Amino acid sequence: MHHVTSTHASARPSTTGRPPAPALTRRRSTAAPGAVLAAALTLLLTGCGGDSGGHSSAHGKETSSSATHGMDGMSDKAMGDPSATPAYKMSGVTVVEGTFTVLDTRPPGMDDVKGTAWLAQGSKGTTVTVSLTGLKPGGVYMAHLHAQRCSDDNGGSHFQFDKGGATVPPNEIHLMFTADKSGMGMTTVTNSRKTGKEAVAIVVHPNEAQDNRIACADFDF
Repeated sequence: MHHVTSTHASARPSTTGRPPAPALTRRRSTAAPGAVLAAALTLLLTGCGGDSGGHSSAHGKETSSSATHGMDGMSDKAMGDPSATPAYKMSGVTVVEGTFTVLDTRPPGMDDVKGTAWLAQGSKGTTVTVSLTGLKPGGVYMAHLHAQRCSDDNGGSHFQFDKGGATVPPNEIHLMFTADKSGMGMTTVTNSRKTGKEAVAIVVHPNEAQDNRIACADFDF
């Protein structure tokens, strides 16, 4: 892992875990934007493994497409867009990256998961991108920024801008994505606030069982 200061669009990530050209299947939600947002936030409040012990997820069938489309003017509450400019390609930002390592809490069949996460900070706030392979094709996954290192209770609790506040975006940064038929998943989300050096790790969970943390990556500030 290394620290990179990006000042132009030609910056490139390490090759660890990042395929040359992500090809995610995107599906447009048929639900109205307001209904989609309300459903996503309600599900997040009912449990998303925010503490070190974790909780069973109640996200149900929510998918990355339903969490991202129709979010104009509400980007801080979005949970990822596979077509957004990745953090490592942004101009005029400072970028740090981390390499995912699998955790003992991973569910069966996740032994080969690997990938990279990037966190960029600039005038537009914080942008986070994750790219992983070895996932279950068609599986829905969630990633959250965490306030502790991976070696410290597998990342501990979620990072929050206002500690003790809401457990949903925009007070936390969440990413939701669906793995393609090859088991690759990638998405990007932006929050208008900067995390500084407080969000030191990112953890990936299965959407349906987020107490089963799959992999964690430390950001090298």
